[in-house]
Amino acid sequence: MNKKALLTATLLLGLTAAASAAPKITAQSIIVNPYQGNLNLQVWTNRDQGGQGNPRYNIGEKLSVAVKASQDAYVYLFNVNADGQIDLFFPNGYEGNNFVKAGVTKRFPGQNGKYSLSVGGPEGQDKLLALASRTKLNIDQIASFAGSQGFAQVGLNGQDNLAQALSIVVSPLPQEGWVTDTAYFYVGNGQNGYTQYPFGQQDGQTAYVEPVQPAPVQVQPVQTQPVPVPVQTQPVQPDPVSQPVSQIQPGERSDHSFDTAIQEAFSRTKGNESLGQATTYVGRWGTGVWQKFAGVAAYGNAVVLHADGSSRAYAVHGSILKRYLALAQAENGGARPPSRLGWAAGDEKIITRNTYGTTGLYGYFQSGALYFSEKHGTFWLVGDLLKKYQGLGGSGSFLGFPVRDQYLSGGQWAGEFEGGSIRFVGGKYQVYRK
Repeated sequence: MNKKALLTATLLLGLTAAASAAPKITAQSIIVNPYQGNLNLQVWTNRDQGGQGNPRYNIGEKLSVAVKASQDAYVYLFNVNADGQIDLFFPNGYEGNNFVKAGVTKRFPGQNGKYSLSVGGPEGQDKLLALASRTKLNIDQIASFAGSQGFAQVGLNGQDNLAQALSIVVSPLPQEGWVTDTAYFYVGNGQNGYTQYPFGQQDGQTAYVEPVQPAPVQVQPVQTQPVPVPVQTQPVQPDPVSQPVSQIQPGERSDHSFDTAIQEAFSRTKGNESLGQATTYVGRWGTGVWQKFAGVAAYGNAVVLHADGSSRAYAVHGSILKRYLALAQAENGGARPPSRLGWAAGDEKIITRNTYGTTGLYGYFQSGALYFSEKHGTFWLVGDLLKKYQGLGGSGSFLGFPVRDQYLSGGQWAGEFEGGSIRFVGGKYQVYRK
């Protein structure tokens, strides 16, 4: 961490993070718990209230961070800058109690806080990692306080080293006992500290829409007419069809009961900002249910869905939803999820710019994944080939994003990517660079 004197206890940051069973290490999320329990965590910055964007900050600008956990938990916040330097900025010497109550939004720094957070260098992509645990963690091997220093010194460099160290810390915990979430921001000079976000988002909110100018109205001269004889008017009966109709609520069925899993998913994904207004009641789809939403700006149309018996639902948006439904249409006429992917098994993630300058989205399903990039399109990967790809770091590795669907070559699956390929040779998957 930067050992910069903090006259007002200011910590210079850059940022990133991810979620939680054996821990999984990924380039985008650092460390993830594959067990989908009831402990959920959200982290976001002051310029991205939805926690799904990639806002821009100038070096030296003030920044604030917020977290909210679904259950009582101990929260740890790490910052990884573009050079891989790591800061632990909560807990710290000014705010040592890292216990956060369920459903309470905790902001850093807090009101009347004794420190502030400022964006440090270098320019580039930063990640903010939030980790919540039901039990207090011993992270002495990761970070330690020296003397009267307000912020801990982190003895690691690089997100892979942080992920490996955290995996050791959380491995003894019950699989439902911890979870992580990630937020992103970009450090660099831009006009007023802002930049256009991937897929048209502006300032962490909706895209700017050019106001429509009304067409000029031609005023016709009014011809005067003789005063008409008064006519006895009949009272107008209201049209019953024009009566106001109540707005459909997230999770609402046609009988006005509610699907709690869809309600929870709407809340978890900040649905007012990412899903918009519900356009249908919760209805049957295959062996489960779904509800359709109008979407918000660049997020596109969306659905929230889950299989029968599942207590957890997930949202699928825009280009990933379009390809998901196209695969279902091709396989079964759109009557149920495509068998090669199954039901959604995780919330969509934004993938920040990789070494090839490509940004995109990642959708996780029971049996596979969909990767979207504006540069190449939306493609599916499944099975052991997908595991090999993600084990190397996925789209953040030297392979980059897929440039076509997984396909059969000589009776075996193969995959093509920005920086190479994966092929089944000699009884196992082999990776080849371009």
